[in-house]
Amino acid sequence: MLESLFLKFLPSLDPMTSAMVMLLGMPLLGFVIQIFIGKRLFRGGDWVSVGTIFVSFALSVLLFIDLLSSGPQFQWTTSWTWIDLPHFQLTMGILVDPVTILMLLVITTVSFLVFLYSIGYMHEDPRYSRYFAYLSFFSFSMIGLVLADNLFALYIFWELVGLASYLLISFWFEKPEAAEAGKKAFIVTRIGDVGMFIGILIIFFETNGLLHFDSIFSYVAKGQFGGEFLGISLLTLAGICIFLGAVGKSAQFPLHIWLPDAMEGPTPVSALIHAATMVAAGVYLVTRMFPFFTPEARTVIAYTGSFTAIFAATMALTHNDIKKVLAYSTISQLGIMMMGLGVGAYVAGFFHLVTHAAFKACLFLCAGSVIHALHTQDMREMGGIRKKMPITFTTMGVATLALSGIPFFSGFVSKDLILGESLSFAMENPSHFLIPLFGFLSTGLTAFYMFRLIFMTFYGEPRDSKKFDHAHESPWVMTLPLIILSLCSLAIFFTGSPLGLGELSLWGEKSQWVKYLLEPPSSSEHPTSAHLYALILSLTMAGCGILFAYLIYYKQTLSSEKIAEKFKCIYKTLTHLYWIDELYEWAVIHNLLRLNTLLAHFDNRVIDQVLVDGWAPITISTSTNSGDFDNRAIDQMLVDGTGKVVRASGKEVRKIQTGKIQQYLLVGLGAVCGILILLTLV
Repeated sequence: MLESLFLKFLPSLDPMTSAMVMLLGMPLLGFVIQIFIGKRLFRGGDWVSVGTIFVSFALSVLLFIDLLSSGPQFQWTTSWTWIDLPHFQLTMGILVDPVTILMLLVITTVSFLVFLYSIGYMHEDPRYSRYFAYLSFFSFSMIGLVLADNLFALYIFWELVGLASYLLISFWFEKPEAAEAGKKAFIVTRIGDVGMFIGILIIFFETNGLLHFDSIFSYVAKGQFGGEFLGISLLTLAGICIFLGAVGKSAQFPLHIWLPDAMEGPTPVSALIHAATMVAAGVYLVTRMFPFFTPEARTVIAYTGSFTAIFAATMALTHNDIKKVLAYSTISQLGIMMMGLGVGAYVAGFFHLVTHAAFKACLFLCAGSVIHALHTQDMREMGGIRKKMPITFTTMGVATLALSGIPFFSGFVSKDLILGESLSFAMENPSHFLIPLFGFLSTGLTAFYMFRLIFMTFYGEPRDSKKFDHAHESPWVMTLPLIILSLCSLAIFFTGSPLGLGELSLWGEKSQWVKYLLEPPSSSEHPTSAHLYALILSLTMAGCGILFAYLIYYKQTLSSEKIAEKFKCIYKTLTHLYWIDELYEWAVIHNLLRLNTLLAHFDNRVIDQVLVDGWAPITISTSTNSGDFDNRAIDQMLVDGTGKVVRASGKEVRKIQTGKIQQYLLVGLGAVCGILILLTLV
């Protein structure tokens, strides 16, 4: 379909190349137009950004249709020489395979809906056109990242994604909190990026300059990637360093601290970051590099992900900011994805990225709809608005059920695949029992804090009558994306089965299109009895979480205040987020500031006063002495003295020049006589 379309309209160009250039270039075009002339365009030029991203979305859909007809073996690449030196060549290119196409579909779908939603949410903002310019730049960077066929190009777009996130998180930079949040996100993610860069360098030097994915995987498969460092194989070390980049971008422990603060940006930006762009980049990186990771590196990934899942889930239990609850939920779900990839569940881990994009984008946009209506993010000031905002309430309920892993919804499909694989992994490796344990506990906590959010936001009596009276449903431009994303959160959309069990699919194997299109490379995924146990355990944990939320925040049979008072120490720890920020402040920032102060004193007293300013008296003394020597020895003695001697000699010699010939003859005769006498004596 895609090929016939481009052959019809662009017969002189290669259809696939034309499609990729347009898919990547349209958001960039939107950015350029908006940043230069957006203010002068009708309605701030929002239609330019929405239109360009829609073209990319349409091309992604056509690619997806071609992929379904071609099957999981579909792959297309193109490249061109970028650097050509006598002993080094680097080509840049585009890689299109099932993983690329599914990521493009996720990115462009969520981006298009977020762009559309932003028309209603940001319509009164004074920097309206700049906002859409930054959104277009964000989408361009993420699309470029997934199209890259080598680590070098990926790293370029990786940093552009970081820049775009900084611009959008700190978009309302007049607020000190937003400005600080943007800087925090940029700096923290740079820490992970340094680790990733070191990993790329290890790969580059160990493989003699290979950077393309297929070449690296082939090199590793042949067993040519050898060497050790401090008893760790370089292959494992390089894999862990590459994973550090994902730890930063996907906000895994201990670099998770930037993501909750990123909520200072506009809510549509939060939806884009959490569902389809920045945080998805880390999971995509691990998915793309999956064949490169050794079992030891995957174990590190699994433990990091599983611990992050339970760690972030506990922090969401006590928060009252609706966006920050969702932020910690994102960190937890990203941990689940990393856990799946770490235990070898390649399809399940990436599958959860796809399903999570729909229901998490829906949740954030629903939260934005509530904030737009009530002008507050504090759930303690909400309540009782389900009848005033029925579309927001219904769609947020659907997305919450999906996130909680309830049957009939997409989260049930992908999350249970991961939990089943993690349980199977632990049964084969009993020493790693903590991995599935953290996963199941996080499932129960997720259901609890999400239904806590639903009950506090939509049920009960209004806690602020003024805000309640002002509440109203959002305009269609905001509710339409909610409806579409909530429909995409249903299990039947991914499996062909209303319940969400692939074995009961109504449309055959291809209806489970994510699993069908992703052939696991050396993955351990296979159905076992562990999947049945995992299904029962996850539903039990989710049911318990919903039940406790119902009893505490709906029926109020249990008092949240009394529970908080009884477990005061735990409650205080959770409300202070384990004092992680304070720990960074004390252990890292404070010491860095002390080091900076020490270096500043060294610079002022040693470099400036001793080395720089200290040279001044030496230079002055040297120049003074040099001047005296020049004046007295050179000028007076050598230069002026020579002139005086020559002048005096000339004056004396001039006396014998009288001009009288007889005197000259007399002198000459005397000289001759003197010479004759001298010769006679000798």
